[in-house]
Amino acid sequence: MPTDPPAEGRFADPELVINRVYTRTGDRGQTRLVGGQKISKHALRIECYGTVDELNAAVGLARLECLELKLDGLAAWLRRVQHALFNLGSLLATLPEDVHPRQPRVQQADVDALEAAMDAANADLPVLRSFVLPGGNRANVALHQARTVCRRAERLCVRLAEEEAVDPVAVPYLNRLSDALFVWSRAAAVQAGHEEVLWAPNEG
Repeated sequence: MPTDPPAEGRFADPELVINRVYTRTGDRGQTRLVGGQKISKHALRIECYGTVDELNAAVGLARLECLELKLDGLAAWLRRVQHALFNLGSLLATLPEDVHPRQPRVQQADVDALEAAMDAANADLPVLRSFVLPGGNRANVALHQARTVCRRAERLCVRLAEEEAVDPVAVPYLNRLSDALFVWSRAAAVQAGHEEVLWAPNEG
């Protein structure tokens, strides 16, 4: 399993220069992990960090929608999440035996921070008496979209953890993040003064 990072939680800064995007090395359906190992682009590990990458893009879009509504507090949290997701993707793209002690990753402190942020946001929301549908406003929908991608990333990482060693915080972080995205989707509607769309079974 990956070794713990230093107590101060400082990760190594990236040491890379990207001066060309294409390499042609993936034309035969393979790619390389951080440690240099060749692996099929269809491998479950690739599906995992590829879906985390997709999630990061969805969170980025949700952040822009929040900024449009002047929801700066939510936007700040979403930017923090984007950095954490990149850390998680870096970890998933590395086999456990190749993980460097200072390699970026998500930590229990990140999970705890999400819980605290959720509790704070939820305290200002009305009590739910039905399920909600995406649709309060564009930010609300974007956050729900990110939530569903997050759940998919979580399911894939659970499958990977059943077959290979995976950092023990990876799945809890995604699990907690999907909950946070749900709470923030509600907050995006309420804080902007828009009504949430409640599920009405008889209107279907």
